Amino acid sequence: MNILAWIVLGLIAGAIAKAIYPGHQGGGILGTILLGIIGAFIGGSLGVYFSTGTFALAAPTLSITGILVAVLGAIIAVLLWNLLTRRSAV
Repeated sequence: MNILAWIVLGLIAGAIAKAIYPGHQGGGILGTILLGIIGAFIGGSLGVYFSTGTFALAAPTLSITGILVAVLGAIIAVLLWNLLTRRSAV
């Protein structure tokens, strides 16, 4: 997949994930694109793992199912980021 397709997939998946996940995630358009690209790798790798039983670094294509997988991966990425950077309320 070429770089333009990665940017478009990242923007779409990141924007949808930020809209679905509650709270404020911050970051601008570059943060949203990066979140979507990371989500695509997480979702694609989990999809390969659940379908074949082996771990492989993979990413979905720019399609409806690819966007759905990337959105799920981006939601997982936001969840993990929030868990890692959570501050205790004192």
